[in-house]
Amino acid sequence: MALHFSDAEFERRFDELKVAMEADKLDAMLLFAQESMYWLTGYDTFGFCFFQCLVVTKEGEKVLLTRSADQRQARHTSNISDIRVWIDRGSASPVLQLKDMLFDMDLLGSRIGIEYDTHGMTGKIALQINAELTSFADIRDASALVSELRSIKSEEEIAYVRKASELTDKAFHAAMDETRPGADEGKILAAMQGAVFEGGGDYPGNEFIIGSGHDALLCRYKAGRRILGDRDQLTLEWAGSYRHYHAAAMRTVIVGTPTDRHQEMYLATREALSAVETQLVPGKTFGDIFDAHAERLDAHGMMQHRLNACGYSLGARFTPSWMDTPMAYKANPAVVKPNMVIFMHMILMDSITDTAMTLGQTYLTTEGAPESLSKLPLDLPVKSG
Repeated sequence: MALHFSDAEFERRFDELKVAMEADKLDAMLLFAQESMYWLTGYDTFGFCFFQCLVVTKEGEKVLLTRSADQRQARHTSNISDIRVWIDRGSASPVLQLKDMLFDMDLLGSRIGIEYDTHGMTGKIALQINAELTSFADIRDASALVSELRSIKSEEEIAYVRKASELTDKAFHAAMDETRPGADEGKILAAMQGAVFEGGGDYPGNEFIIGSGHDALLCRYKAGRRILGDRDQLTLEWAGSYRHYHAAAMRTVIVGTPTDRHQEMYLATREALSAVETQLVPGKTFGDIFDAHAERLDAHGMMQHRLNACGYSLGARFTPSWMDTPMAYKANPAVVKPNMVIFMHMILMDSITDTAMTLGQTYLTTEGAPESLSKLPLDLPVKSG
């Protein structure tokens, strides 16, 4: 089996899950999030784009219902011994096959938690689940149960995050080697992703973000490449990914000479990131983090140019996004705890002057001050030629 964690680590995670299920008075969980399956069993696939479900009981059973294409994948990458296949045939319903399996597991009339809030469950499947299982068992939304457990990283996980951080830094250095007037964004992007792959890393949970000129103000990937001008701005958001664990970073690189507006906006983001670092300590909330970010940016007159969130948790994630919970936004009561991995991004997009400025770093929380996992400097990066 291609497992990336020790048996003791997987046993500890399963014990934590069973304790959480007991606290919520759940007899079983229906896991649809690929992240949950990977965390609990090592199961590694993109087959969650189709129907699959891992059933976990408080007695310790783990039964995976998946397609035939993923049967060997599950045997090779996970510690699941009971793997069952639903059949693609005519109007056959995998949900009905799941219901029959739950009946065979003696779960009729039980209390079952379901992961609804995941890309591994479509709205169509959710409707079918509710229609078939409402009268079968006492079902309830338990979407946050495993994600809350996953937000606190073990030592084995932190080792992978540190490796991902090394790849993050290598990717940026590769980008800077390619960045100059006349450079092709495609070559920059290829150099970044190549550095991650050459370092033993994985595809990230979502595409790297790259944009120059007017497109430097975008916060999402889009198709199409551009050639950098003599004076330009290049926004990059990327993540090293190792064993699916992510360490993200974000920078706006100035090509040529930065404008006064670039300098003003950089100063605001740098102060905001420093303020945020004071809130990345146990007992503070993700709402406190956002407020610290907003106060500093607003003090520089940047309210209309900032976003309504300034970061989020990171971990082992699958497509379509490396973003994890909790997220830093106003009044979020989620509490910062030791051994969280949190990406902080200070983003300013001034559409009036067509000026972008970003500064983002991933941190590991501790019992005290946070540790920046990246070794990249926080200075404004400038490439003059």
